[in-house]
Amino acid sequence: MTDTPTIIAGFALPASSPLFLAEVGVHGAFALVAVAAGAGAMFSAKRAGRHPWFGTVYIGAMLGAFAVAAALAAERWAQDWPLALLGALSIAAAIAGRQSRRRLRPGWPRRHIAGMGASYILMLTAFYVDNGHALPIWRDLPPLAWWLTPSLVGLPLIVYALLHQPLARAKD
Repeated sequence: MTDTPTIIAGFALPASSPLFLAEVGVHGAFALVAVAAGAGAMFSAKRAGRHPWFGTVYIGAMLGAFAVAAALAAERWAQDWPLALLGALSIAAAIAGRQSRRRLRPGWPRRHIAGMGASYILMLTAFYVDNGHALPIWRDLPPLAWWLTPSLVGLPLIVYALLHQPLARAKD
């Protein structure tokens, strides 16, 4: 990979090779689909139909984004290993959340909400850690904010869902 940076839409990419740029583009497309599908699942009614469809799209897009991210991280491991770790944790949380729904063991709604919510938070954390320096408003924040803000916003939302979502409140 060449060390010549490339600027695209204000984002400084660390290389200019066509393969690297294609990988970044594919990764970005998967990630955008995951963000939209995750939001769709969060805001849709929790019943058959849209919610599980959005969840399936989210898992698939996350798997695609992580596969490409792992390849990108392998090319720049010294710089990107934290992003690879966040991606792996995000995938693990999403799979755990999905499996809790599929197995329907007592308490599954709480594990589903926690797993899927944690996955979304970890995905957004990776995005801000990688891109915060190039984003309006975010670039003026200290790097620690890129690491913590998704959790500071997302964890109270997860707690709210755990306390107020009827399935999560039901006795096992």
